Amino acid sequence: MENKTRHIALSVYTNLCRFVLAFVFLFSGFVKANDPLGFYYKLQDYLTAFQLIDYFPESLLLFGAIVIAALEFMLGVYLLFGINRRFTSYLVTVLMLFMTPLTLYLALKNPISDCGCFGDAVVLTNWQTFGKNLLLLIAAFSVLKWKESIFRFVTHRSEWFISIYSLTFILFINHFCLQHLPIFDFRPYSIGTNIPDQMAMPADKEGPTYESIFVLEKDGKQQEFSLEDYPDSTWTFVDRRTVLKDQGYIPPIHDFSIIRQEDNKDITEEILTNPSYTILLIAHRLELADDGNTDLVNELYDYCTQYHYPFYCITSSSEEEMTIWKEKTGAEYPFCNADDTTLKTIIRSNPGLVLLKNGNIINKWSHRDTPNEYQLTDSLEKLPLGKKHALGVLQKTGTTLAWFILPLMGLIIIDRLYLRWNSSRRVKK
Repeated sequence: MENKTRHIALSVYTNLCRFVLAFVFLFSGFVKANDPLGFYYKLQDYLTAFQLIDYFPESLLLFGAIVIAALEFMLGVYLLFGINRRFTSYLVTVLMLFMTPLTLYLALKNPISDCGCFGDAVVLTNWQTFGKNLLLLIAAFSVLKWKESIFRFVTHRSEWFISIYSLTFILFINHFCLQHLPIFDFRPYSIGTNIPDQMAMPADKEGPTYESIFVLEKDGKQQEFSLEDYPDSTWTFVDRRTVLKDQGYIPPIHDFSIIRQEDNKDITEEILTNPSYTILLIAHRLELADDGNTDLVNELYDYCTQYHYPFYCITSSSEEEMTIWKEKTGAEYPFCNADDTTLKTIIRSNPGLVLLKNGNIINKWSHRDTPNEYQLTDSLEKLPLGKKHALGVLQKTGTTLAWFILPLMGLIIIDRLYLRWNSSRRVKK
């Protein structure tokens, strides 16, 4: 009796670990597939921090981002359904044995601000990430040791369909979000956002606090002082630096600044307070931008000129690259400069389009979805394009889950009905 109770408790514990791991890997894989460019940028940050970026071409990094997202998602599926228990438990343990020491290093050295394991959906500090991975490593060891306690949801006969369908699903999500825009936009520039509101500092919050540190010298010896304990004039000034004393509150949007290239004027406020529509063509690097739909972009600029809507191309590229782009595409619209990271955060397309009105983000399009003459038949005030149309998070979540879960649930039901029918047929014989 005691052994049976112990066996049940062990089985419950192992399967609880298995489901926790399954959820984490499914979620992590999906959010990476939802924003493959975002994860690609994070991989660039990793390699830059470790001084390895020169050894990896961009195409290989993007391919790696897609493969990692698919691998994590598939491991989550296998854990969830109990498929290939031996292989899955070994691979999950190996991954956690690699990730846990890595995140400990990130927590100690802090070369990047966060690991990006959950994209922009859930941002964890490096220490939080290490704690999370430590718990997952324990769960992975438990699943590996008692893998025979993992119960299956499907028969061996159905494993191939679940594997093929799950892989097709996650690769489709990757492809769709690369070709268009992420289904879920977790960044601070999502549709419906009021940029000035997100830039404002709440009255009950304080911003970052900095402290000046002075390096002074006396009798050949250098020493650091703060402003409070600054010594007498017998010390000689050597250097001064500013250090962050308190992180404080940083608004979600804190680096949105647009400088018009023509006259080097800051037009941020002009754009954000315009009561009419403004269209921004965001191309964070013109030399890397896709020029396949530039004719449509030029037609969109002509449309904006006709209806007196401001149109700007915002980029972090040099004036020389702007000139090359103009010659290559026939662009006549004005150019502005902004921070490269900010532009990559605003939209995951190079180039991409953002529709603003009075500081509100009304719409966003990948360059592949540039509005055409059949859609631009009147002023934006009278067209659906000029209205905010983003689906809610719950609606998107429900639709996405339905596309993934319903076919698999149908398969499981058919599989179980077949087993029952087959068993009853054998009994009759």
